[in-house]
Amino acid sequence: MGNQSVLLNGVNDSIEVQKELVHKLLMCRVRPYYLYQCDLIEGSAHLRTSIDKGIRIIEGLRGHTSGYAIPQYVIDGPGGGGKIPVNPDYIVRHDDGGIVLRNYEGKQFEYPAPATAKSDLPD
Repeated sequence: MGNQSVLLNGVNDSIEVQKELVHKLLMCRVRPYYLYQCDLIEGSAHLRTSIDKGIRIIEGLRGHTSGYAIPQYVIDGPGGGGKIPVNPDYIVRHDDGGIVLRNYEGKQFEYPAPATAKSDLPD
């Protein structure tokens, strides 16, 4: 079973509360699946948090709890755009030579590109 939560200002909008929530869900054998940014529903503006806060929450869970306990943070695109994932930016630099990544601690790691291929995917 998967849980879908909505991020709400003053209710569950802290790393500590989210960590407790996802751990308790797992103890009940429920996977934290989605964490939604609050929809643009009339009368709900006071419940909305900033997107930056949602990203910081996900970043605060990553590296500090099981990956299975980290929900996918999404915004349901207004007007039928569907679920759009929103993640912390872990790419520092990306070019033909490879990629430089940062982890949850801010440490950087270089991962070189294969010598023969620039991309395996079509443009």
